[in-house]
Amino acid sequence: MQLRFWSIALVVSLTSISLSSSSTFGQIDGLTGITENDWPWWRGPQRNGIAKGDPNLVTEWSVDKNILWSVDIPGRGSGSPIVVGKSIYLATCDEASGSQSVLAIDRDSGKLLWTTVLHTQGAMRKNNKSTGASSTLACDGKQLYINFANSNQVMMTALTLSGSKVWESKLTDYQIHQGYGASPAIFENLVIGIADTKGGGAIAAFDRTNGNLVWKRERPSAPNYPSPIILKIAGKDQLIMTGCDLVTSLDPSSGKTNWEVPGATTECVTSTVTDGTHVYSSGGYPKNHMSAIKADGSGSIVWENKERVYVPSFLFQGGYLFGVLDAGMAACWKADTGEEIWKSRLGGNFSASPVLVGDRIYATNESGETFVFKADPKGFEKIATNKLGDETFATPTICGGKIFLRYAQTTDGKRQEKLVSIGK
Repeated sequence: MQLRFWSIALVVSLTSISLSSSSTFGQIDGLTGITENDWPWWRGPQRNGIAKGDPNLVTEWSVDKNILWSVDIPGRGSGSPIVVGKSIYLATCDEASGSQSVLAIDRDSGKLLWTTVLHTQGAMRKNNKSTGASSTLACDGKQLYINFANSNQVMMTALTLSGSKVWESKLTDYQIHQGYGASPAIFENLVIGIADTKGGGAIAAFDRTNGNLVWKRERPSAPNYPSPIILKIAGKDQLIMTGCDLVTSLDPSSGKTNWEVPGATTECVTSTVTDGTHVYSSGGYPKNHMSAIKADGSGSIVWENKERVYVPSFLFQGGYLFGVLDAGMAACWKADTGEEIWKSRLGGNFSASPVLVGDRIYATNESGETFVFKADPKGFEKIATNKLGDETFATPTICGGKIFLRYAQTTDGKRQEKLVSIGK
């Protein structure tokens, strides 16, 4: 089995805030210094992979076309960049030493602003497609948050926007199986992290100001890889976890169980989406599996199939699910029935999740090709294919009319990661 790991991170406000898939773009309530032109957490402001529509967003690029700047990134990582204000933040790992760091880059110029080493050694990974920095940072406008698996434990760290460590707390002990890619979820005054492991993991919430533990729940003894996702479903905020053969809903403020039902495989990777009534689970071990679960606690599995959408997360739009299968197919399903509407081959293998901008989907494969196609249930329509480098595992970040893409290029046997800003 080959698992691909990617980054996941999400945040909410310094005061009480909960975003939902039905949120509109605009000033994000309660957040200091974060606007609609930022991308402060995994899968964007609405936590569902949907970016603000921009008619000027480019659909075509290459090494000598529509590249505004390019900067070399030291080390290796598959965490996506986040963008807040004038800065871009991302994590990286030096695999020779095992050190794990956070970088800040100027949004307009690509200039490296600062580097903070959080762990000088001890990074953990086994799968060749995993890294020691597979999580995406999260930002609440005043602080940054990141999870790293290090020295048989998972640590949660808070940093200032200038790179100074504020606090660091242990989430749980961790037995490495393939790799670690889960990122923090921030809700009200809490930052929530998870680590599912075959030795028995945990999901825990810490006070964001000081790192003190607020609540903690033990997790089943099984390897599993999603991050917690907080969505507005059935009229309330629900913290959703898939995997460990369960779909679990917790109250994010207390950790108490809303409901928990069978309906997932043992190992999942994707971040779930919702239509406001259902959550959608997909997994790839020990079987390929997609399902829709009613999110009212009834335990009702509305539909399921055997598609392999193991690593890339879904998009929900207008009653339909859009996605890319790991093996290089784009597909559309009717969300309420699971009926396949269309399927078309893109090519390559996918680890990064697709991003929806207006009526266009941007999907990047592991070979550095980004396919742009219509989010149209009537049929597949490809707009463009773009190529940068020879390896990409990080999901593109799209905000403020720009695409920020992390990729790697190997030249004469030397691998170099880069971050580029793509735009007019």
